[in-house]
Amino acid sequence: MSRTRSAQPDPSAALRGGLPDRYLTPDDIAEIFGVPLETVYQWRRKRTGPLGFRIGKHVRYDPADVQAFVLQQQRAEVDAA
Repeated sequence: MSRTRSAQPDPSAALRGGLPDRYLTPDDIAEIFGVPLETVYQWRRKRTGPLGFRIGKHVRYDPADVQAFVLQQQRAEVDAA
């Protein structure tokens, strides 16, 4: 009997909670939520979106913070219903 060897997953393609396992850019956030990039920047200015941080002049988002934001939004919807 021959054993087939399963392919090892690509570590760069690993997902955490459905999100890439890397820091996300504002473009990533816009794509994930299906909103215009300007909306992501407005969320940041108004402090209403996922928590972001700066690396030099670049804004990045931790996937864990994005996931926490989504859960917070879902709970708010349930509480409002």
